Amino acid sequence: MDLEAASRASRQLWDAMATGWDQRHAYFEETARPVVDVMLERLAPRKGDVVVELAAGTGMVGFAASPLVGPGGRVVVSDFAPAMVDVATRLASSLGLENVECRVLDAERLDLPDQCADGVLCRWGYMLMPNVPAALRETRRVLRPGGRLSCAVFGAPAENPWVTLPMRVLHERGHVGPPQAGMPGILALADRGRFGGLLTEAGFTDVRFDNVAFSWRFGSMDDYWGLLTDAAGPIATVITGLDDVEQRSVRDELSALVAPYGSDEIVLPALVVVASAR
Repeated sequence: MDLEAASRASRQLWDAMATGWDQRHAYFEETARPVVDVMLERLAPRKGDVVVELAAGTGMVGFAASPLVGPGGRVVVSDFAPAMVDVATRLASSLGLENVECRVLDAERLDLPDQCADGVLCRWGYMLMPNVPAALRETRRVLRPGGRLSCAVFGAPAENPWVTLPMRVLHERGHVGPPQAGMPGILALADRGRFGGLLTEAGFTDVRFDNVAFSWRFGSMDDYWGLLTDAAGPIATVITGLDDVEQRSVRDELSALVAPYGSDEIVLPALVVVASAR
């Protein structure tokens, strides 16, 4: 894999997703709040701490950490996609979060000094990075002795039909290949053994995993399809690259697969693994 080319493509992708994430910020905040709560519980930030959020998107996790570190602390909300940082900056300002700084930072090459942070947060980021080992080494580098990492990735495929069902349709129709080990993706770090090994190799100790279940709730198939095409990153790229006829065919097949999950309201389970370490 050409890591530089993959990084450029990923940055362009998430810049394009920024509008969709902006529109769904409140929805994500409500729906995924159980994940945020466990992440912050494991990080256990204290008053005066410096906390860095990586691959922050619109900054929801970092914003939640803001009151925990207090006015004497600081939260750096960062993403490598400038459009995401623009959204996070506007939201932080609207919320009056004076101890939050929003910055463009690449998690694989952090423009931060050694041992500058007491804690690092990363929700749904590492799994999508082309060079996960580099990102984890950089995370360990910027943490002070005793500093903690708290991050979240999506867990077992069977527990995440919201993503496996559309990928199944796209695979069966020849638009994507089978998952490849070591390649970035929504479920790339679902294997705890692999993820734990990567954390250990990067220098982390006391690795702990917690399962966090929640549900994506959609008022209609239109709502679910909108998430997939406007905010779901790699899936959105594939779907929006299809012609109109093929998009309708993919949607029709997916609609049949999600029918057992509700008609008036679609409720799709999700399972996230929160990994914490020092």
